[in-house]
Amino acid sequence: MADSGLVVVDKSAGMTSHDVVARVRRLAGTRKVGHAGTLDPMATGVLVLGVERATRLLGHLMLTEKAYDATIRLGVSTTTDDAEGDVTATAPTDGVDPDDVRAGLARFVGDIEQVPTAVSAIKVDGKRAYARVRDGEQVELAARPVTIHELVVHEVALPEVRISLRCSSGTYVRAVARDLGAALGVGGHLTALRRTAVGPFDLALARTLDDLGDDYAQVPIADAARASFPSVDLDEEQAAHVRVGRGLDPALAGKGPHAVFAPDGSFLALYEQRGAQARPVAVFV
Repeated sequence: MADSGLVVVDKSAGMTSHDVVARVRRLAGTRKVGHAGTLDPMATGVLVLGVERATRLLGHLMLTEKAYDATIRLGVSTTTDDAEGDVTATAPTDGVDPDDVRAGLARFVGDIEQVPTAVSAIKVDGKRAYARVRDGEQVELAARPVTIHELVVHEVALPEVRISLRCSSGTYVRAVARDLGAALGVGGHLTALRRTAVGPFDLALARTLDDLGDDYAQVPIADAARASFPSVDLDEEQAAHVRVGRGLDPALAGKGPHAVFAPDGSFLALYEQRGAQARPVAVFV
């Protein structure tokens, strides 16, 4: 059986996230492989996969912040808010002031309400939004709260704008391109997107599928848990309680998931404070 852990892949353009999962399933010799948030086929960069027991960590890793490098093309709007969609409108960018571009992007930093792109994977009445768009339906999604922690403008060489950003889970970079273009009155879409980090897992750890080979790179589940969550080292008595799902002293785990470890360093569970005790969020033994 494959060891439990994470595989940090540098996804190439043209592949779906499912393509990457299928490849790692073959390499690891197990069906128990999943990913912590999709990347569009156009996008490249960090895709975090879990193998065996580590698949149960993925839902928690999906909630962490992410980082991206992106290129925006102003003056052209598309059906998908990226270069893969059909062009719906064009406008000259000769009159756009680069200072207005920078000011427009600065307004996205912080807690904002963002309307997801219509071709997102969000379900509308049980059906993915992108599937409804593909079937010719008009899809209107409600705005959602997201946070852009940092946005750096590297270059404004109109009609192109190169940026980097760190943002909360659920943020659509394509929507940033769309909304910037709308604010400037010329439209806009995303022409390139590279995810540079998912939480603590960045491009320095990532390997392409070709580089993985049969010796696929893994972050052991204990290392992944320590890197991703506040860590708590238990004594033998406390570890025994965790193994049967009992509560712990609330002082051991505060708000949000905390990774708890046995004295020998093995990862046992995620715990968080709930009322008068720290209770298990997920147990891995």
